[in-house]
Amino acid sequence: MGSGQVREGGDPASAVGGMRFGDHLCLAYVNDAERRAVLAAFLGAGLRAGDALVYLVDDEPAEAAAARLRDPFGAALDDGRLVVRATAETDLGGVIESALDRGCPGVRVTAEASPFLRGWPGTERFAAFEDAVHRAVGPGGRAMALCQFDRRWFAGGHLCEIEARHGGQARADAVFDDGVLTIVPLFAPPGLRLSGAIDESTLPALVAALREVDPRAGHICLDLSRLDFCDLAGLRALIDANETSSVIGRQVILRSMPDCMELMMRAAGWNTVPGIVAEAAR
Repeated sequence: MGSGQVREGGDPASAVGGMRFGDHLCLAYVNDAERRAVLAAFLGAGLRAGDALVYLVDDEPAEAAAARLRDPFGAALDDGRLVVRATAETDLGGVIESALDRGCPGVRVTAEASPFLRGWPGTERFAAFEDAVHRAVGPGGRAMALCQFDRRWFAGGHLCEIEARHGGQARADAVFDDGVLTIVPLFAPPGLRLSGAIDESTLPALVAALREVDPRAGHICLDLSRLDFCDLAGLRALIDANETSSVIGRQVILRSMPDCMELMMRAAGWNTVPGIVAEAAR
């Protein structure tokens, strides 16, 4: 359901910044850090485009949710560009129609998903709600929807049912993408997924991205499964990633490292550096 079928580089999820009108995607977040990153991108893009923003809540008062959003969306809450409403009390189709009648170019809807109020995945109540959202944002219209699910609540079968009721999953936007190297944040554990090539031109972006990973985290995961090339300086930067942490003994997990990089590590004698863990593909 929904038109969000585009996938980047085989990624099972679509970057939230690439969502289009008619999309009805889900965010199955692993922790609050991922949720905040994706929602900030979704809402921020809407504000820049002049879209109306609708935030639906299930299991807390609308006022409490608005308080959480006040930083950094206080101005949008105050002037009505962002409205927070209880799901059960909202005629979503009517809200979207009203926003478009006011001249907004589009409407972005994001909804918190409480299984206690809208039903568990696979139940009639769950299906009815998601079908209603899909009809409201419908293909060919000028609205899009992002439904939020805390994946820690759901078993694998439930997660499959969630995605089946949406056009796919949303993920955080890349923090860097110049066509040579793409850097996407990871959240559990914190880290980066690297795709493309690390060379002289992309090394500064890699170093900057490594510095932005949570310095308080005891582990940093670097997913290298989509890396096509890495020179010696790039490998050195990955090895040195534990030096950006305030945590003593931080571990750097090099996940799915290409064979050529493993050879480089051995040749340079870096395979015995303390705190560096080479992890094979899962």
